[in-house]
Amino acid sequence: MVSDPILINQFLEMLAAERGASNNTLESYARDLDHFSQNASAPLNDISRDEVRAYLSLLQKTGLAARTQARKLSSMRQFFKFLYGEGLRADNPALGIDSPRIGQSLPKLLREDQISKLLELVETRAENKQAQNKPDLKSLRLHALIELLYATGLRVTELVSLPLSAVRSGQPYIFVRGKGNKERLVPMNERAIKALGAYIDAMTSLSGSGNSGKWLFPSRGAKGHLTRHRFAQLLKKIGGEAGILPSQLSPHVLRHAFATHLLSRGADLRAVQKMLGHSDITTTQIYTHVLEERLKSLVQQKHPLSKA
Repeated sequence: MVSDPILINQFLEMLAAERGASNNTLESYARDLDHFSQNASAPLNDISRDEVRAYLSLLQKTGLAARTQARKLSSMRQFFKFLYGEGLRADNPALGIDSPRIGQSLPKLLREDQISKLLELVETRAENKQAQNKPDLKSLRLHALIELLYATGLRVTELVSLPLSAVRSGQPYIFVRGKGNKERLVPMNERAIKALGAYIDAMTSLSGSGNSGKWLFPSRGAKGHLTRHRFAQLLKKIGGEAGILPSQLSPHVLRHAFATHLLSRGADLRAVQKMLGHSDITTTQIYTHVLEERLKSLVQQKHPLSKA
């Protein structure tokens, strides 16, 4: 009988080869299925529907969030669908099992004035170093990262792993390879173009003959580029100096701010969907709900009859 690790690896190989799944997606599936396998009472190609239900009950008893439970169930459904398609099972035991109820979670939102203060701070810090003829590559990099993220709404993994080839000299857009290995063109505003240009010039100057590496934001780490975890740390630190609580700020929050602020100023939902790289417009529509909640709150707080 084929062992669980071999089956899981075959499934992951299929996701990578046929669906172009990202490393983060593959790691998530691997964690979910490894945990399920460790808690299963039988090999995964012999597991019953009752045992799937028992596992979900175990997750609920441990206090795991409903959203995480639902993700794990989704991982199992996809895995068993693969086994069924390969003729390794006669059924999919995860089908017909209801997902845990997930309440709609609206994205955290930063106001435009908070974003402006953050951008002014990183810009001033980078420009002061340049004025002293002592370009600080880290300050320039952080300025470029934050300007680029708010200007484009990239996923943080897309941002930190941008190759040098994503930027074309004189072009006001970048080439992005997103989920499912899909490519898209994302426009940049003047601020982002200027910050990115200053960073690239400094990086080229400091590396002598120019940066011949692969990455736009290189690092000495194992991945060769800045990690999303490190960028999140730097963002929270500079955010604190701009008066934004660490719990309020993350790379994903800036992505939310990009989408929400565009829609609040009349941008077309389809255009925002394309820039965010969403395959389904219903994913983008969450930002319209954010605006609705914001308007409700405004009316409740400011309308003269609201207190009555």
